[in-house]
Amino acid sequence: MKAAFYERQGPAHEVLCVAEVPDPQPGPGEVRVRVHASGLNPTDLKARTGFSAAMPFPRVIPHQDGAGVIDAVGDPKEAGRVGQRVWIYEAQYGRPTGTAADYVVVPSAQAVPLPDNVSFEVGASLGIPALTAHRCLFADGDIRGRNVLVQGGAGVVGTAAILLAKWAGAWVAATVMNEEQAAVARAAGADLVLDRLNDDVAAAVNARTGNTGVDRIVDVNVKANLDIDIACLAPGGVISSYAMTHAADALTVPLLSAMVHGCVLRFVFIYSVPVAAKIEAIRDINACLASGNYAPHIGMRVPLEKIADAHVALESASVVGKVLVVL
Repeated sequence: MKAAFYERQGPAHEVLCVAEVPDPQPGPGEVRVRVHASGLNPTDLKARTGFSAAMPFPRVIPHQDGAGVIDAVGDPKEAGRVGQRVWIYEAQYGRPTGTAADYVVVPSAQAVPLPDNVSFEVGASLGIPALTAHRCLFADGDIRGRNVLVQGGAGVVGTAAILLAKWAGAWVAATVMNEEQAAVARAAGADLVLDRLNDDVAAAVNARTGNTGVDRIVDVNVKANLDIDIACLAPGGVISSYAMTHAADALTVPLLSAMVHGCVLRFVFIYSVPVAAKIEAIRDINACLASGNYAPHIGMRVPLEKIADAHVALESASVVGKVLVVL
């Protein structure tokens, strides 16, 4: 099969190669998926660059997320899954082989049935973004009738959070940094879109909520946004942080304000989220997909041979929306 891989960490155009490698074979409890689309995430960049860890394998085929069709199974009892359309999550977590290849082998549970009305490109946009957004929104209970603020509403997790929150019946405000991002957040269904650089976010949110504030905040940069978050948080509200710029980043919490608000700070690293929570998230994500209410913004599509260009585009923040490698 053809696959992209790297054998050392470093800049995309220096370390990423595309070549023929042996086809993988599924073992017990595994399925093999013919990949149609592979989703790129910041975590894939961090693995390639050594952001937080050295390479655990001599060769890595990158990317955690993807979508395709099961073409082989390791357990004869699962033969009925051959031909099933699926979306994939955490393909490369703890393994050397991800979805940036013609075929990928994953544990059977990590190949989730993809509803017939959903494209492979949308399926490849799920995985880390959708699971992360779900954890941020629902870890502390139902959000129907609640108010939600998404800081970074045009990012892939931010967009997923808007889509899932609206599907679940919440009112949603989102912050962006330019008009292109604003269009993405509006298309996802945000009820209020604010310019983080020029608008008084807390004042606008509090005015629209009748000064009751928001019950959930999904934040791409809690270090920069914490004061704003607390200023528009409802009593007992939850701030969920899922990203950082540097591995050594530290957070200073204004304790008095946080205590007065009864603030909850939740930190989400999708790989350590309990399995039961992921199962619940997958159920909700597929229900949202089946309802036709999950439409992420695709910002870039490249063939496998151009995978380094995709990595550079995401790394430089020159593209808004999901970056896909199409096979």
